[in-house]
Amino acid sequence: MACSAAYEKVKKIQSDNPETFHQYLLSNYQQSATFEAEEMHDWNSAKLYSEKALRAISGENIYPEKLTYWKIPEDKLKEIKIGYNNLISIYEEAIIYDPQNLAKAISSLDCWAEQEEEKWQTWDIEKCKNNFLTAMHAIYNNLLTEKKDIEKTEKNTEDKNQVAIVTQNENKDLMQIIYFDFDKFNLSKISFNTLKTFINKNKKDLSNYIVFGHTDTKGSDEYNLRLSIKRAEAIKQILISLGIDENKISVLGRGEKELAIKTPDNTKHPANRRAEVKILN
Repeated sequence: MACSAAYEKVKKIQSDNPETFHQYLLSNYQQSATFEAEEMHDWNSAKLYSEKALRAISGENIYPEKLTYWKIPEDKLKEIKIGYNNLISIYEEAIIYDPQNLAKAISSLDCWAEQEEEKWQTWDIEKCKNNFLTAMHAIYNNLLTEKKDIEKTEKNTEDKNQVAIVTQNENKDLMQIIYFDFDKFNLSKISFNTLKTFINKNKKDLSNYIVFGHTDTKGSDEYNLRLSIKRAEAIKQILISLGIDENKISVLGRGEKELAIKTPDNTKHPANRRAEVKILN
């Protein structure tokens, strides 16, 4: 197939040093289009990514392609669908508070779905998947930080204009937040590696750990309490495997009582499906 007119146009656009959501989308999709055109000679994919880049730079809010667009094997579709739903659920917040990682998550999800459809470039499947999960993890953390900043500002400002800066948490404990898929208590590879890095960095100096499990509001209070405990226990077992003394780990389930992002009852929200690991003196 001949090179598409959209690709010819998009490859000439300067996309260095992006600063806005639409510029980040342009840059990401431009890179994807170039890879598909110049290295893979996949003109259909190059055309798709080029057209999305042009729509982004025109000011359109771009979403990942609906999963029905792709012919994804059934055994791979479920995991990608979870990722898609997680992204859509935080889109409106992330476009305000973390546009860079949102753009990365959108383009990476398209890449992940495309590669799963093609089924042979296993290295690219893992790269796109990991880029998506890393971006989503960063978005969750940034949404939580923004929420804490807002709450602290509202608490302290009254009639003054002040800026709140949150370092770890209100007690200045070292803390790592791990996220879970809906109704799950097993960790993704990204989450495991994040937790491992955090523990290896801090376990020599501090040795008392407390793990809080949390859920979103989808489901009953009783079910969510049990699920939150399972999430905390899953983290505990990983801490033990990383060399932490079992007697120095406390586990608590909070269920849906301490939401990171406040939602109505019976609402799925990925930022609330988490465990918080705190290291105390």
